[in-house]
Order: sequence, then C-alpha cells, then structure tokens
Amino acid sequence: MSDSIEVILASASPRRRQLLAAAGIAFEAIESRVPEQHQAGEPPRDYALRMARDKARAVSSRFPDAIVVGADTIVVCDAQILEKPADATDARRMLAMLSARTHTVVTAFALARSAHILESSPVESQVTFRKLTDAEIDAYIATDEPFDKAGAYGIQGVGGGFISHVEGSRDNVMGLPTERVVAALARYGVKRG
Repeated sequence: MSDSIEVILASASPRRRQLLAAAGIAFEAIESRVPEQHQAGEPPRDYALRMARDKARAVSSRFPDAIVVGADTIVVCDAQILEKPADATDARRMLAMLSARTHTVVTAFALARSAHILESSPVESQVTFRKLTDAEIDAYIATDEPFDKAGAYGIQGVGGGFISHVEGSRDNVMGLPTERVVAALARYGVKRG
C-alpha cells in the first residue's frame, strides 16, 4: 500500500483537471453535483467561497480519507456576478458589458477531509478586455466556447484574444489558482508526483 494521500478534485471542469495535472498532482476528478445558486445580497467573494466549500464538503463526505479540492469561479463587473450564460443572448450581454473594461475574476478554493473544511481562500485576478465589435462577439458565440464559462469567455481559448491585460494569476482566470492550491495541499502532506 502506498503512503501517498489520495486527492480528489470535486469538479467536472476540464480546465481545472488540466491545471492540477500540469502542477504534478495525482488526483481523481469527481463532480460534486452541488447546485450553484447565488443568495440575494451575498457578496461575490463570499458566494465563490461558499460554493467551493460546499463542493469540497459534498464529495469529502463520500470519500472521508481523501483530501478533496473544491473550487468555484465567478466574474464580477459593475458589482454584477456574471456566471455561465443561459443562452446566446445572455452571452452577448456579458461580452458587451466586458468590452473595453476591467473586471474581476474570483476563484475560491477549499480543501476538505471527512466533510470538514481544512482551509479555503478566494483569489482575485483583474482582467482587461480590449474593445470588441458586435461581429467579433457574434463570431465568438458561434464557436459555443462561451456557454460553460463564467463571464461567457475562456482565457485559454479563442476568448483569450479579447484580453489586453491580466493582473494576477492567469490560472486563476482559467478556474484554479494552481500555485495557491498546490501550496495548500503541501501543508497537508500532498506531494507533487
């Protein structure tokens, strides 16, 4: 039997799986199935943190010996939370709002074991979009890339061409502040493979 600690990523996100694997962490991915629902009046950082904790706890309750990583990413512009777009009209609205502006991407992460939170933290990055034309927005929506991403764009895909500047972690914008997560896992004995 190995003395390594089992790590589970409580996420269906291919981007989070890619980031954690690239960091050299051996893990299994199990979707939390926790519904993402903002509560009225809940500040964006608190919302992302609550979701990350809920996801980590939900999977950890089923796998008590593992360290479970939960995460949630939201985009905030003009104090509005921009989650995954409901449809093309919603994606168009979000992208037009982000055009030629700076917005905040909050990714919160949480580590849990035996359904108890070991630690959690929200991480913020500032992202500035260049001015987008209506034709660019329509062409991007036609790629279907916006529909499973907070704020209706992905920094790692075609949407990355809209970005003129990122202040903070690029990985955080993709959905996992890798450096912070790996450091937190190390504090609980998880080593890079």
